[in-house]
Amino acid sequence: MVFEPEERLLRMRIGKIIGGLVLLGAVGVGVFWFITAPSTIAASTLAADYKPNLANGETIFTIGGCVSCHKTPGQDDRLRLGGGLALGSPFGTFYAPNISPDATNGIGAWSELDFVNAVQHGVGRQDEHLYPALPYTSYTHLKLEDARDLYAYIKTLPVVDAPNKPHNVAFPFNIRRLLGGWKFLFFSDRPFTPDPSRSAEWNRGAYLVEGPGHCSECHSPRNALGGIEADKRFSGGPDPEGKGWVPNITQHANGIGTWKEDEIVEFLKSGLTPSFDSAGGSMAEVIQNTSRLSDEDRKAIAAYLVTLPPIAGKAPPKKS
Repeated sequence: MVFEPEERLLRMRIGKIIGGLVLLGAVGVGVFWFITAPSTIAASTLAADYKPNLANGETIFTIGGCVSCHKTPGQDDRLRLGGGLALGSPFGTFYAPNISPDATNGIGAWSELDFVNAVQHGVGRQDEHLYPALPYTSYTHLKLEDARDLYAYIKTLPVVDAPNKPHNVAFPFNIRRLLGGWKFLFFSDRPFTPDPSRSAEWNRGAYLVEGPGHCSECHSPRNALGGIEADKRFSGGPDPEGKGWVPNITQHANGIGTWKEDEIVEFLKSGLTPSFDSAGGSMAEVIQNTSRLSDEDRKAIAAYLVTLPPIAGKAPPKKS
């Protein structure tokens, strides 16, 4: 019987281990590439005979807060959407893009399909993942016709010839493909589903809050990867931009549990709380939008908010 030297056996074993690791690595890369691939809708999804409703598009534009981020800083015209606003985050600084109908810097050359895929699926014209500084995690719940109406309305606004600023995001967060992994963990492009046991008003409010209003994006705490903590939605937390504290808007005593529906409606209209304080910070911008909604939509939002389950949330830091 002939025995192989121990050194040869050891080399063979090491070779098998390395081969196995290479195979596992290749499989891992393949799986990663598959689950991080951008997902979009096809052009056939958009009915060719659809006629946009510009009035509805303006409503979605208003509740969606498009002005708050995309209005050109330093000028008074709220409909000049040249972008440039800096949005701070733990991952870097994002700059709101130009979304005016300018063909070079804005969305003037975008097709309706380009717009829908960006707003509802977080995928750009070059098939790249978009950062969730654009709250597509909420906009994905938009009805398709509402997204199309929004596109049609924005195309009627003034052209602004203003170049876009590149985001200032450090490695590895500047690798767009990694956003596919983030989406795999935290993004679900499911449509809004009305609750048949609830009233039409409540369902309208739920749709506005969860979809275009994207209220949970600011009023919910986030984990280390920037994903919303699902069991603490709407319970407040640190401002994502690092500028203070966003309040709890659930029915807990730490939130708005003592507010009546008509007091919420008044707040959305005037910015005045039941204790006659005024909305400040970024919420003042939100009130500028909600004050332009119809009375019916403000009432619907209030009808939904008073049914949010009470969540204590984290206590804001004490003022010095």
